[in-house]
Amino acid sequence: MPPENFTRVSERLSASWLADTIPGQQRAVVEPQLAAYRAGKPSPAFDALVDILVHNVPELHNRNLLEIGCSSGYHSEVFNCKGVEVSYQGCDFSPAFIRLARQTYPSIQFDNEDATRLSYGAGSFDIIVSGGCLLHIPEYEKAIAEAARVSREFVVFHRTPVLHMTGPAFFTKNAYGVEMLEIHFHEQQLVRMFAAHKLHVIDVNSQLSLPERGQAEPLIYKTYLCRKVN
Repeated sequence: MPPENFTRVSERLSASWLADTIPGQQRAVVEPQLAAYRAGKPSPAFDALVDILVHNVPELHNRNLLEIGCSSGYHSEVFNCKGVEVSYQGCDFSPAFIRLARQTYPSIQFDNEDATRLSYGAGSFDIIVSGGCLLHIPEYEKAIAEAARVSREFVVFHRTPVLHMTGPAFFTKNAYGVEMLEIHFHEQQLVRMFAAHKLHVIDVNSQLSLPERGQAEPLIYKTYLCRKVN
């Protein structure tokens, strides 16, 4: 979409992820992926999140972790599959997703939260994982700032779609039968935004490359691990 339409369209689609129909449909997609992962089959997206933490965060088993945009909380199971014993907590903008998460993983705490206005105190969690939700948040810099604020040391921006030479680019798409906003970031601009909020990138994992509509360069999905600096 033309950048000048971004504000109008993002306002129109602001409630897209609140649709009650999305969680069940997404979980139906995730379940076979989890079953394969439990059976030992690699998953680029799951492995990217696990590996970037395991290889960079000391004493990971003693850390508490909040996933923002946790959906049904399935990354808690991904961590368990790989023996990553973090103290996991999740939050999501969608009450329907939180209901499903609580039903699926009743021993884990899940909260209904807005990524741009989190209720948690500063430095509440050792690790924050922004779980592939940044691309759907119109006020994405506010979401970055909030992730930095509630983190004590590390922030992960998982499955983030970036372009190297152009962007940001704004799209609408139909997902799970609902029209929604999607943002493809310009990588340098995004990394500078991290730095502006005192987040220093210490590792990057690239999982997927796709043709980008109307662009000569591909769209790359990356997971960024940042350390919070003073």
